[in-house]
Amino acid sequence: MKKVLKLSVAVTLLASLLVGCGTNKTTTSGKPGGADAGQAEVNNKELTIYTALEDDQIKSYLETFKKAHSDLKINIVRDSTGVITAKLLAEKDNPQADVVWGTAATSLLVLNQNRMLEPYAPKGVERVVPEFKDTANPPTWVGIDAWETAFVVNTKEMEKRNLSIPQSYEDLVKPEYKGLITMPNPAASGTGFLTVSALVQLMGKDKAWTFMDKLHDNIGMYTQSGSKPSKMAGTGEYPIGISFGYRGITEKKGGAPVQVVFPKEGSGWDVEANGLIKKKALKPIAKEFLDWAISEDAMKEYNKNYAIISVKTEGNKIPEGYEKDPVKQLIKNDLNTMAKERDGILAEWQKRFDSKSESKK
Repeated sequence: MKKVLKLSVAVTLLASLLVGCGTNKTTTSGKPGGADAGQAEVNNKELTIYTALEDDQIKSYLETFKKAHSDLKINIVRDSTGVITAKLLAEKDNPQADVVWGTAATSLLVLNQNRMLEPYAPKGVERVVPEFKDTANPPTWVGIDAWETAFVVNTKEMEKRNLSIPQSYEDLVKPEYKGLITMPNPAASGTGFLTVSALVQLMGKDKAWTFMDKLHDNIGMYTQSGSKPSKMAGTGEYPIGISFGYRGITEKKGGAPVQVVFPKEGSGWDVEANGLIKKKALKPIAKEFLDWAISEDAMKEYNKNYAIISVKTEGNKIPEGYEKDPVKQLIKNDLNTMAKERDGILAEWQKRFDSKSESKK
């Protein structure tokens, strides 16, 4: 089943709800936000942001915020969704992040279940379509875009082997693909988790685990990153990568001989979302950042990469490489159920399949 999101705000659509490996911490510079009653207790000239956004997106996304805050020290801590989620949970009693930006909504729901998010309604939140934000008022998380499962397939390598290009999940278990497929470890990658969750929701748990047993026979390696299967397909190391739309499209634009396939049964998906970390003293600049993160300027940047964004802005478009009606490609999805069942699904997956996982760096 596919879910046609009822986008009353007419959102223009799609990427891939909850990507890279190896923590990256960078510092850049901007002008602090306005003072308020708590400013004397906090360093409002420094902001620490945890994110699972792609490395090549962060710099361009931040340009307009940095221009308005040229004296602000910004610390970016970036990793795969699962790693960022685990890091935040480990720091629960001594939080280091001020905000979470562009991390799977299912992960933010887990943080909220652990009472780690401070409710905050950023300016303009009424423009965000209901499916892309917390139902509480004020919300604990607010989405910015969606990304979805896609297969990235090296056409040259498939031609060499005289193999057809898979078009569906069911195709992936064909015996001729043995050892040719990579996919992300769902414990490390939001893309991996949304794909496994999609199989559970499409097939039911019993059939989904039976299907994944068969798929496991064809897997060469489970990566620690949602992006890596796309990159490996691009180089031909493993010709079939289960990944997400944006990264496959980027590989193709970069000259890799790949075809991006959105599975005919429907793509699993998650929302990249933002939240305010609960701390004894909240920084005014953290709230100002969350205001900016759903602003028109930010939405225009997100829309350069993703077809489904959470706010309608002037000139929204479907980037090249996506389905003509990408929202119809999405399966029926329940984010709250995904978050509640996350631990159980990951435990079962690791028990069955972790033997082929790439080692953690």
